[in-house]
Amino acid sequence: MTRTHNRQEQAIEDAAGRILAAQHAIALTGAGLSAESGIPTYRGPDGEWTKFGEPTIDGWELFCENPAEWWKLASEGVENPTAFTRALEVAEPNAGHYAMAELEGLHQLAHVITQNIDDLHRRAGSAAVTEIHGNRNLVRCMNCGQREPLAQVRLERLPPLCLDCGGTLKIDVVMFGEPIPQDALYSCYRVTSQTDLFLVIGTSAVVSPAADFPVLAKQRGAALIEVNPHETALTELADIVIRAPAGEALPEIVARLQAAARA
Repeated sequence: MTRTHNRQEQAIEDAAGRILAAQHAIALTGAGLSAESGIPTYRGPDGEWTKFGEPTIDGWELFCENPAEWWKLASEGVENPTAFTRALEVAEPNAGHYAMAELEGLHQLAHVITQNIDDLHRRAGSAAVTEIHGNRNLVRCMNCGQREPLAQVRLERLPPLCLDCGGTLKIDVVMFGEPIPQDALYSCYRVTSQTDLFLVIGTSAVVSPAADFPVLAKQRGAALIEVNPHETALTELADIVIRAPAGEALPEIVARLQAAARA
């Protein structure tokens, strides 16, 4: 136990040093980070898809065929939320989210790419965030790409229309089969091309294109730090591996960086 603890402490110390020396550090976060806020993961032994099966893969096709019917069914679902939806609604940012916001405030983390749709990064205080799979609290115009809060959308007419251009609105969350929005994809490639240090936090790293960005960064010479209690597809590529939850490891990294700033 002591040897394992010492290895983890050394990994955290090494990670803090790499972050301090980096010119443009970015991060990719996944469902494991949200799980620390009580949101179930999709994959793994206790994942929603493992227990209940994967959702249909024709969501995007169904929306395109009949947006009004999709919105009607979605509105009915609000009245009968699933356990997963209820978990999303009550979740709060955890220590990992707040530590990443602090890293941004210390100018040690330039950008976060997140696969999570729960809005917890922004609620914790992070500003430079690309939500590659969308945000459950927003809608997006399929014509002009404008986003606005879901809570402000009037549903008297279905489907709701964009106030700027009249295009059809859909929930910002990316559906199965739906292309990643171009603005989000461009943002991810842009920050990946600039980074010299990539943190991979709480993701199984099996879903493309998100999982491709750390690999691309590594191929360009960036260092890779993995923070995850479990081994992933990226473990062998990582320069530093911290086998701990983000809510434990990241606040320790922040503390070391703050100590270095005071020294």
